[in-house]
Amino acid sequence: MTPSGLSRDVRTAARRKVLISGAGICGPALAYWLHRSGFEVTVVEKAGGVRDGGYPVDVRGTAAEVVRRMGLLPRLRDAHIDLLRCTFLTADGREIASVRPSTVAGSVEERDLEVRRGDLATALHALVRDDVEFLFDDSVATLDQSDEGVDVTFRSGHLRTFDLVVGADGMHSHTRELLFGPEERFHRYLGHCFALFTMPNSLGLSREVMLWNSPGRAAALYAVGDHDELHALLTFHRPVPPSDALRNPGTQRELVASTFAGAGWEISGMVDAMREADDLFFDMAGQIRMPHWSSGRVALVGDAAYAPSFLTGQGSSLALVGAYMLAHALVTNPDHTAAFAAYECGLREFVTMNQALADNGAATLLPTTARALERRDARLRHLVTLPSATARPAYSALTLPDPRRAAPRVSAPHPLHTTSE
Repeated sequence: MTPSGLSRDVRTAARRKVLISGAGICGPALAYWLHRSGFEVTVVEKAGGVRDGGYPVDVRGTAAEVVRRMGLLPRLRDAHIDLLRCTFLTADGREIASVRPSTVAGSVEERDLEVRRGDLATALHALVRDDVEFLFDDSVATLDQSDEGVDVTFRSGHLRTFDLVVGADGMHSHTRELLFGPEERFHRYLGHCFALFTMPNSLGLSREVMLWNSPGRAAALYAVGDHDELHALLTFHRPVPPSDALRNPGTQRELVASTFAGAGWEISGMVDAMREADDLFFDMAGQIRMPHWSSGRVALVGDAAYAPSFLTGQGSSLALVGAYMLAHALVTNPDHTAAFAAYECGLREFVTMNQALADNGAATLLPTTARALERRDARLRHLVTLPSATARPAYSALTLPDPRRAAPRVSAPHPLHTTSE
C-alpha cells in the first residue's frame, strides 16, 4: 500500500533541523511525517533501543486514519489482538457479565485496532530507521534558545544546534520540565493509582480479559493470545496521591499489597506475582493539562503535552493524531511561531473531548462506592442483551486536514501568560 499524507515538497521545510526527544509512539510518528516533507530529523531516546513488549494499546477513530495514511494499516491489522470476551467478576469471583470488549469500550469492530504497544512502536520505528538519525541511550540535558535556533546539550556531553525541538517524551516529560517547570503545575491527579506487571498464565486464559472489582479496587488479567504470560493490573482509589511511593519500588509494592490484603478471587496470587515481577510499573492515574504547548522554538506533543490517562484508552491515539497535526502545521507554516499556534488551534478541542472520557472510564473500571458498583453491574447485565455500542464521538471527532491544503493561519501566538487550566 502506498502511504498518503503530507506533502513531499522539500522546499516547504527548507531542510530545517528538528530534534525529537522520545522514540516511543509519538516521536517516530512525527519523525515520519517531517522526513516525508523534507525536514532533517534526529530522535533522541534515553532507552538503549526500541522498547518491545508492554501492555496493549488502542488505535481508534481518527488515529486509525493516521496509520492508514502511513501505510501501516495492513501490518497493524495482522498484529490486532482480537479479544473474544471481557468478563466482569464480583468481589468473591462470581461472574456478573461476559461481553465483547468493543461493547464496553465503545470501539468499532473491523475498524478500530488493539495491538501490543511494542508491536506499534516497532512498526513505527521500521518506517523511519533508515531515513532518520536515532540517538539511543542518550537524552536532552539542557536547552538554550536564541533567534537562530536551539542549542542542545545531551547527557552524553555532545552539543548540537537545531532549528526546532519537540518533546515527545511522555507524561513525565523532561523536555516539559526544562521548558515550563515542574510537572506538578500541569498534572491533574484523577484519584487512582495502578500497578502493571506480567505474570504466569496459570488460569489458562486465552484472548480475554477478566476484571474483578470491590468498591474502590479493581484487578484485571489480560490474555492477548494463547501465551504463558498475562498482563496484570491492580488499581485502587486513593484521594490523596501517594507521592512518597512514586520513586521507591519497595514502597510501591507494600502499598499495593496492603491495599489488596484479604481480597478474594485470584488477588492473593496476583499480589505475590507483583512482589516478584521485574517489570512492575507503578504510577498515578492523571492527566497533563497545559495552557499552551510551546514556547519559542520548542513544542510538546502527545503525553508530554496532553496525557489523557489510561482511563480514556486514548493515549496512543492522541499521540498519533497529535504528531500528524503538528507536522502538518510545520509543513504549511514556514514560521514556527505560526505553526505551533496553528497546531494548537487545530487540536485543542479534540484533546479536551478525549480527556473528558476519563470519567466514563473510571465509572466502568473503578467504581469507588458500593452503590456505584451496583449501578455499574446493573448496566453490564443489560449490555449482554443490547447491540454493541457505536464509537464514542470523541474518538473520531477530528477530521484530519487535507494534506494539499495549508493549516489554519493564526495571526499571533497564544499568550504565554494564559492561566493554567
